[in-house]
Amino acid sequence: MKADVHSIDAKKAGSVELADHIFGLEPRVDIIHRVIQWQLNKRQQGTHQAKSRGEISHTTKKFGNQKGGGGARHGSRKAGIFVGGGKAFGPRFRSHETSLNKKVRALGLRHALSTKAKASEIIIIDKAEVKEAKTKLIQAAFAKLGWVNALIIDGATVNEGFANAARNIPNIDVLPVQGINVYDILRRKNLVLTKAAVEALEARFK
Repeated sequence: MKADVHSIDAKKAGSVELADHIFGLEPRVDIIHRVIQWQLNKRQQGTHQAKSRGEISHTTKKFGNQKGGGGARHGSRKAGIFVGGGKAFGPRFRSHETSLNKKVRALGLRHALSTKAKASEIIIIDKAEVKEAKTKLIQAAFAKLGWVNALIIDGATVNEGFANAARNIPNIDVLPVQGINVYDILRRKNLVLTKAAVEALEARFK
């Protein structure tokens, strides 16, 4: 499939051929869902933890008579029914990460790219660079291009001035091509790829 290439100044800068095996697939929601779930599970910290009965520092002395007290027969204040006692079946420190085959992860990325291509939400630019790296100027350029909610993917390295100027703009993300992922692609309205990013993706999936 052929796509027009634009400059950051909203001028036409030629065209590029997009590979059908990357951008022309029929999107599969089930694969995309599996990859997003894997991503979100992997980044969940899992540092929540409550103290169990064995971790409470408290006396183990029997605090009442076995009989004649008019209450239940308790042997420890560490029990979960008491204030300051251990939590029964509370959250524990653990990893939430799930496993997902590499091939499925790669396929999910291709389906996410195809989803954007099918919805005509992929924009190709020649390069993500500006003469003067100022947020105000970049914001004006984005407004001219109609980029309100976008993920911008550059080549192996991102232009530092461009990235610094764009990071203060809400709903705009700038990533190198190594950082491209399904979740970030789908959480933004437009996917903006530089020519270097397109070449890197085609080399990755050839």
